[in-house]
Amino acid sequence: MSKTALVQRNSSAPLRAAIIGSGFGGIAAAIRLQAAGVSTVLLEAHDQPGGRARVFKDKGFTFDAGPTVVTAPECLEELFGLVGRRMDEEVELLPVAPFYKLVWDDGDSFDYVGSSDQMVEQIRQRNPADVPGYLKFVEYSKKVFDAGYDGLAAKPFLNFSDMVRVAPQLAKLRADRSVYSTVAKYVKNDHLRQALSFHSLLVGGNPYETSSIYTLIHYLERRWGVFFPRGGTGALVQGLLRLYQSLGGELRLSQPVQQIQVEQRGERTVHLVDTPGAAAEVFDLVVSNADIHHTYKHLYKSDARAQKTAKRLEKMDWSMSLFVLYFGTDVDYKDKLAHHTVLFGARYKELLQEIFHGTQLPDDFSLYLHAPTHTDPSMAPAGCGTFYVLSPVPHLGLAAVDWKTEAPRYAEKLLTYLEQHLPDLRQHVVTKQWLTPEDFRDQLGAFQGSAFSVAPTLTQSAWFRPHNKDAQIPGLYVVGAGTHPGAGVPGVVNSAKATCSVIAKDFKLPAVDPAAIAAMDQRLHAPKPVRVAA
Repeated sequence: MSKTALVQRNSSAPLRAAIIGSGFGGIAAAIRLQAAGVSTVLLEAHDQPGGRARVFKDKGFTFDAGPTVVTAPECLEELFGLVGRRMDEEVELLPVAPFYKLVWDDGDSFDYVGSSDQMVEQIRQRNPADVPGYLKFVEYSKKVFDAGYDGLAAKPFLNFSDMVRVAPQLAKLRADRSVYSTVAKYVKNDHLRQALSFHSLLVGGNPYETSSIYTLIHYLERRWGVFFPRGGTGALVQGLLRLYQSLGGELRLSQPVQQIQVEQRGERTVHLVDTPGAAAEVFDLVVSNADIHHTYKHLYKSDARAQKTAKRLEKMDWSMSLFVLYFGTDVDYKDKLAHHTVLFGARYKELLQEIFHGTQLPDDFSLYLHAPTHTDPSMAPAGCGTFYVLSPVPHLGLAAVDWKTEAPRYAEKLLTYLEQHLPDLRQHVVTKQWLTPEDFRDQLGAFQGSAFSVAPTLTQSAWFRPHNKDAQIPGLYVVGAGTHPGAGVPGVVNSAKATCSVIAKDFKLPAVDPAAIAAMDQRLHAPKPVRVAA
């Protein structure tokens, strides 16, 4: 008897679902559906899983290509808990301290930590008058967290009435204000305002335009901390996939979906999924973790309803793109910077305006530097350092930069700048490569090379954001950064929770019984093999 039989649907044949894309949102949805008795196939276009969280290695260095900041581990632990398992059986999360080191061009620095006492002391040294305001900001952040994360993050907004229901609460919290204007209300020191508002950039939002709801990140990090998986983010992906496959889920790599057609067969709506070298496969439903514009414009290219949606999406505001430089060094630089370091340039508001609305590549930059070997030395050869530096840049719809020409120059410019903090850096680099906005577009299907999908402004959040369930195409559901609640690891994992709650209601799926599944010895069942196209 299989594990999934414990929660099998009451029908003559099991419900079949295709999950398109094995990013965190796709994997989380696949786990939830497989645990609920749905027969799932996880289709990944690339030769390795993870989507943007893929991994590449060179000369003994391990590079996580995408997300590196793991917060709100409870949403990941919940996936294991669904079937009576513990995440620490598969993945070890290492605490990162400080959460971030913030450094400005004038030499000022700030250790962004979870300890209220340490934060207050650093603020007191800058401007004693800002201490009471900061403590009030923490209280506000908690209120927003209680309403926006605990209350709304995993709940789908499919009807306008859902928005009306929460509107008074959002109005009371002044969700119409931006992150920066809200922070500025509480503290006066310019560097402190930047320190408390930069987080929205990590989910693709301009602090001057992103809804103040995103100030909840401050309390979220204080509550649970900031972590890094031992072995890298890729190790977290592998741990989640082991859970998925232990439930009987099937992973197929190197299986790009070419198109999906919707057919009505009597009372049954089916989705015919085309992949290279195989006949179209029939599924009852599709959960797309692909870029949302790519889903409608290309995967459902023959469906007029999808093309109308694609045109609407093209009129929305999209997040900025990124230039990401990955490099390994023959020294570790552990005494120079932290695991997560934010390097602020001389300009803040003006630079953000050019990144989100400019038509050219700015001459200056603010950077996020990731140094995983500070926490996990196994990411590089002994005594060496693994790094990536992330520079926000305009997406291709704004700035038509020829990145094939510009990328080498821009990479050299970043390394030269980083030598202010990492002495003689260029002499110590032994491997490097980069990811440009064109790569986001061509390799990841990102519309206009946007790195975080639809921008998280107030008028593009909750009900106003692309919905977790398509209203026109039966059986089409969406997870990932482009739907509610948005980007970031907690965001996309919670999008899967919201989406799967809708699927469960639509298809009358029974509740998962973790006690029953846990009673079975999962280790007696080998996972299904990964299918890789020749």
